[in-house]
Amino acid sequence: MDLKSRFREVVETEEGFRAVMGSPHPVVVQKELNKLDSHAREFIGRSSFLLIGTSGANGQIDMSPKGDPPGFVHVLDEKTLAIPDRPGNKRADTFLNLIVNNRIGLIFFIPGKDETLRVSGRAIIVRDLAIREQMAISDRLPEFAIVVEVDQMFFHCAKCIIRSNLWEPEHWPTLAGLPSLAETMVSAGKLQLSVEEMQAEVDNDAATRLY
Repeated sequence: MDLKSRFREVVETEEGFRAVMGSPHPVVVQKELNKLDSHAREFIGRSSFLLIGTSGANGQIDMSPKGDPPGFVHVLDEKTLAIPDRPGNKRADTFLNLIVNNRIGLIFFIPGKDETLRVSGRAIIVRDLAIREQMAISDRLPEFAIVVEVDQMFFHCAKCIIRSNLWEPEHWPTLAGLPSLAETMVSAGKLQLSVEEMQAEVDNDAATRLY
């Protein structure tokens, strides 16, 4: 069944959307920059977590989380930043997407900070030793770095973080009953491994591949 046929009121034009939403206040538009100012540099320097959005040749969207000690993303200049790669599962969706479509979107988080930083632009994958050496941890160099040329940057307001109580442990939902990663992998992949065997693989990966 076509998705649109399931609903009675589908918004398909900007005019129809704006008729309900209205237009943004000028200050919301004016906060956008095409480079990293001093505030953005400071924010990135304290960020320990970000989301990376890319799209492949078939238009499929991928969102990938990246985390490391604060400041793991390096600002090379006001228009350029570099993100190190760390050992993972080798799916490399982000990298394969960038090879065919260099557009990229980033959202930076600082734990405890309600505002986030949004950056978008174009990216390349590099192996320059000088860049990788800057991002080594415990003498382990990343094999690759994603270098982003910034086209757009702005700070995102705090409303979504406030509404979600993201940084308030007393409001967090219980984790009881949620499946483990091992359970989801065995189920989705119809693996011949038991959940216990898959969990041992997950635990070994965390023990041997983190720095």
